[in-house]
Amino acid sequence: MTRTNLLHLRRNRRPQPNGFTLMELLIVMAIIAILMLIAIPTMGNMTRYANETSAIKSVQAINLAQSQYSTTFPSNGFACSLTALGGDPHAGPPTATSAHVLDQGLASGVKSGYQFAITNCVKNSQNGGDRVTGYTIIAQPLTVGKSGNRTFCGDEGGEIKFDPTGGTNCTQNLSQ
Repeated sequence: MTRTNLLHLRRNRRPQPNGFTLMELLIVMAIIAILMLIAIPTMGNMTRYANETSAIKSVQAINLAQSQYSTTFPSNGFACSLTALGGDPHAGPPTATSAHVLDQGLASGVKSGYQFAITNCVKNSQNGGDRVTGYTIIAQPLTVGKSGNRTFCGDEGGEIKFDPTGGTNCTQNLSQ
């Protein structure tokens, strides 16, 4: 080829576009939107499931703390409040009102979208004092349907039951 032909080819050559076209960008955005529509509801279900699993483990931890409490303070039996099971270990030695057998976060009563409480304490009078021989732990979602769907209940026997409606009528065994 001659020099004039090469110059002519260079002038007539169109520059190649750099980057993506508008149509390609719109297709990618549509795909991302579809994936988000699928993923976001699934993520909510996974969060509720994780919160419920945490609530079950927390009820088990409270039962274990109750066992430790009754061993440490046999004249009291079980504790009737989460604060009695908790307490700051740096504030002094364990007492019946601050036993240091439960994590402070859980002893506060709220964890992972659930509210925890010890209720229905059964007291027996012995030697001029009350000894707690029974209790119920209730773990209820802060917002039913959002932070969890089920309420979990435990007692001194260690069995955990649940209420599928999020109420406090725990009648169904967890193993079902």
